[in-house]
Parts: sequence; C-alpha cells; structure tokens
Amino acid sequence: MSENWSDRRFELRLGNPGHGGFVVARHEGRVVFVRHGLPGERVIALVTEDRGGSYCRADAIEILDASPERVTPVCPVSGPGGAGCCDFSHASLHVQRDMKAQVVAEQLARLARVQRDVDVEELPGTGDGTGWRTRVRLAVDPDGRPGYHRHRSSGIVTDLACPQIEPAAYDGVSEHDWKPGSEVQIVLDGAGERHVVEIAPPKVSRTGRTSPGRRGAMARRAASGAPRAERVVVGSGRPVERVRDREWALAATGFWQAHRGAAETYSAVVAEWAGMSAGETAWDLYGGVGVFAAALAGDAGPSGHVDSVESSRQAVSDGKAALSDLPQVRFHSDRVERAVSGLASPPQVVVLDPPRAGAGRDVIDAVAAAGAERVVHVGCDPASFARDIGLYLAQGYHVDELRAFDAFPLTHHVECIALLTR
Repeated sequence: MSENWSDRRFELRLGNPGHGGFVVARHEGRVVFVRHGLPGERVIALVTEDRGGSYCRADAIEILDASPERVTPVCPVSGPGGAGCCDFSHASLHVQRDMKAQVVAEQLARLARVQRDVDVEELPGTGDGTGWRTRVRLAVDPDGRPGYHRHRSSGIVTDLACPQIEPAAYDGVSEHDWKPGSEVQIVLDGAGERHVVEIAPPKVSRTGRTSPGRRGAMARRAASGAPRAERVVVGSGRPVERVRDREWALAATGFWQAHRGAAETYSAVVAEWAGMSAGETAWDLYGGVGVFAAALAGDAGPSGHVDSVESSRQAVSDGKAALSDLPQVRFHSDRVERAVSGLASPPQVVVLDPPRAGAGRDVIDAVAAAGAERVVHVGCDPASFARDIGLYLAQGYHVDELRAFDAFPLTHHVECIALLTR
C-alpha cells in the first residue's frame, strides 16, 4: 500500500488535461490530478485527497512557471480550497475550450474507439465568459446561509460572488432567512424576470436515509421519490423562456438549459441533423418540456408524429401547454426505459438528451431495435457521451457529424451533439 500523501506538497510539471477539471501530473510513479493548473506549468501542489492506490488529488497553490494562457482568476470564490463552481477561472477562454476539446477527443478515442478532431464552439451570449448562466441552485448551510458547495465537500462557501450568473441574481438572497439544509433556486428568465424558490430539505425516512432528490445546479432530471416542498420567495415561480417564436412557461425548479444561448442553438442543430420530411415519425427521448419536439414537429408536419418521453410530470404538463397547437406531438410521462416499447414505430429519427449518466445499453439497444435511420444524441458529460457512442457503433451506426459547445464557460463541462446514421 502506498504512503498517504495527504497535506504533502510537491513540485510538479503539469501535463495534459483530464476529464473532471484537473491537469494530470506524475510523482514517484503515481498519478496526481491537479486542479487550478494549466498544461505545461511548473507548480507547487498541495495534496488534498489520497485514498491510496495509483493516484491522488491536489491543488496548485503556487505557480512557478506560468502558462501564457493563465489569467487573473475571474471567480473570487473558486480557487484552492474554495467553491467547486469554476474549475477554469484562471484560464483564458481560448485555452479552456482547447482543454475541453482534448478531453472530448480522448474520451471518444478511449471509450468508443473513435478518432476525431474536436472543436469546442462558443455559444451566442457568452461574452467574456461571465453572466451567461440563467439559473443557479444554491445549498443552505446549518446556519441558514446560502452558497456553493466546496469541491468534493459538503462544506459551503457563502460569499455569493460566482460570476457565471449576473450579480443581480443574488440581490437580497444572503439577507433572507432560509431553512437549514434547503436549497435556493434562482432563475433569470427570458422575459427579464427574476424568480427565487426555496426547496425544502429532503425528507428523512424511518431508516434515517434521505429520500432521493435533485441535488445541485447541474441536476438534469427530477429523481424518483417523494417531491420536496417548494416556496416561492421572489417572482411567480413560473419563468418564461423562448426559442424562436415559441414560449414556454415552466416551473422554476424544472429543467431548462443553463446557458442563455444553448436552447436555441441546440434546437437548430437537432432540426438540421434530424432532416425530417412531412409524414415521418420521430422519438424525442428525455424530452423535457418539448423544445426539440417543437423543432421536429415543424418539419414532420400535421401528417407526422413526434413522441416525446419525459419522466417529470410537471415538465410534461408544461410541454403540453406550450405545444398545444401541435397535435402531431404526443407527450408521455414515463421513464424512457419503460416507454420505448409502446411508442409509434418505426421512427425515422430519434433524438436523445439523457441525464449526465447517459442513455445506456438498454435504451440504445431499444432505439436500434426500433429501426431508427438517424439518431441525434446530446450529451453533457464527455465520458458517458463517448460510452453511448460506442454502444451505437456496436449496433451498426456511424458517426456522421459531431459538434461540441462551450455551454458552461469557466467550468470543465462541455456539451456534445452527434448525428449517427445506419
């Protein structure tokens, strides 16, 4: 068993970026995952976590040889020991995107055996990488103060200064009396209104376990289990969002793309790659409130069919209201794994936007068995995205197109979209 290096300091030369917001280094035969550094830099790193084995985790606490792409950190709360919000606050936007592109390409090569150059594109409305976020979810500490989780910790940083969202989003939030253990959802919607909602702490069962809930600002879908009570503090709690000429009114705690330019951009890509003709059938899996379903329905026309599957009943209700003028769209409130066997078949096109863990073998096997000619797959995690791509390839599909978007500036997260054809 290797010596425990926790709290040890080492001088390291940093190598390539790794998936998760760190840069890879090596010391005495072990791998060190270093946050807050950049490729090529020489740093003093403090080991923050060592569970034995072949690797440990560290923070770059002193930069000896700085990269020319290093900038003064944009986020004042995210450095070593700080919040886990902005992994790349210290890097130029150019090098942030280059690092993400390297990670996506490496994951595709390793997990899907796909060799492909990747370019991470800027989304409209990104600007200098700040103020792009439309919604954020804060944790509340035992003293009732809202903030962000520290990296890989239950500790909370209560200085509301992360620049991903406009400063006005935080107005009055720190002064409010919040219930310890709750969460605070803040939304700046497309109509220019602010909504602030308190989500009650998860219920504790008789066994002492908490019921499943939606944890964190990046949560993609409502988990199963008893719903958590919500209290609207500011606004109506019903944000209004728009893609092209269509509006959605949805729950403040429901899913909508975080980046203000994402929904419109992804919708356009999905519609183009789906290439639907009048009268064709499409499946929109993990469909949310039906943003992609609306894009598909326009080309399918009144004689076509679009089946949208979403596990959140609230999202299905909101989607039906927004798309009530499109009878060719049919919403199904169910888990995708259960619903696919009962959908109209064969679909010419299937669109999937699964949660961070990916769609997985059962869903992809069902898509292939249904005879889909074209698949548009959206993924917000490079590793699960690459695993899913590998499953499609095993079913006889080919990657025709691939685009990646810098949907989460200042962080290591990246959104990928692939077009696969039989």
